[in-house]
Amino acid sequence: MKRIVHHLINIALILAFIFGATYFYKLSNKKKPEDLYRLERVTLGDIEQNVTANGTINPVAMVNVGTQVSGLVKNIYADFNDQVKQGQILLELEDNLFKAQIEQSRGNVKNCEASVELAKANEARMRSLFEKEYVSKQDLDQAVQALKSSEALLISAKAKLSLDQTNYGYSIIKSPVSGIVIDRVVDVGQTVAASLQTPILFKIAKDLSKMEIDTSFAEADIAKIQVGQSVKFSVDAYPNRTFEGTVKQIRLNPVNTANVVTYNIVILVENQEGVLLPGMTAYVTINFARHEKVLLVPNAALRYQPKNENLSLIAKKNEVSRDGDKKKKEGYGVGKIYALRDNKPFMIRVNTGITNGKLTEVMSSEIKENDLIISGDLMSDQKSRSGAQGPSRPPRVF
Repeated sequence: MKRIVHHLINIALILAFIFGATYFYKLSNKKKPEDLYRLERVTLGDIEQNVTANGTINPVAMVNVGTQVSGLVKNIYADFNDQVKQGQILLELEDNLFKAQIEQSRGNVKNCEASVELAKANEARMRSLFEKEYVSKQDLDQAVQALKSSEALLISAKAKLSLDQTNYGYSIIKSPVSGIVIDRVVDVGQTVAASLQTPILFKIAKDLSKMEIDTSFAEADIAKIQVGQSVKFSVDAYPNRTFEGTVKQIRLNPVNTANVVTYNIVILVENQEGVLLPGMTAYVTINFARHEKVLLVPNAALRYQPKNENLSLIAKKNEVSRDGDKKKKEGYGVGKIYALRDNKPFMIRVNTGITNGKLTEVMSSEIKENDLIISGDLMSDQKSRSGAQGPSRPPRVF
């Protein structure tokens, strides 16, 4: 009998040990919230809402200097980066052909003047003979017609001479404005041909102390942009420097590229230092709003939807209990986040403010700075990664 009792006691001790080990094992391996969810902290800070785009810096006034006549480039008097004055000679074309045409036209004028003198003499003589009835009326009419024809040919010859003299003047290219030579596209000895399109010889920037940025913004953002709005931008040449400009013009002509509608925005920029050069790429930022010392949460937390069953039930209860809360600031949206309260998830409705694409301003009396909120499910992430990458690293709280 004693042996049986002793045996039962041993069995009870073994079972107690097994149950105790199992209990302590489950207790030590109980999942903590940071093992289940990706957690973020609510921060207090400043936020700006803006849009960005790339653009090209150009002079405010760019004049293309061309030629109206064809010819061989004889002399060039201006080069890249030269300061030029209005009326200054920039280039001369070979003028021998123009001078020859002028001399030929002058000869034609002289010939026509002689013809007119002869026709006048014939007309006067015929008129005298007609009065004495030595010639017929037809002979007089022919003399009058010959005089008029000679006078008409003289007018044409003088017009041709004027045209040749004008073309000779066009062979001397002068600057139409005062400014700086940005580009020269011809060299001495090169032939330029002016036909249907005027060839460009020089590009002159009228004033580089003021520049323009030509950029485009999507139609979704165009309503927020206004003339006179402040703009900040940077260029690759000065990566640590921020420049400022002003929206000068919103052009109404839309550009449709692959069903994406954009509008061209012209931004005026002061360039008194001369550090901004034509053709530079500008990275433009236009700020719509700025709020200081507000609560900020990651956008992922506002997009988060619970997948865990228990969390879904808790969220549903909280959502039902807060359906009657309709307080909302005008102009703001409404969202919900899931915070940790007593190591349990808890849904909170919030008013959302401006966003910068990563963080969003939120307003609620139920959250404060440094509160932990959920932005994702770690367990599902770990399972999806474990198949491809093996065990994941321990989660971190930010």
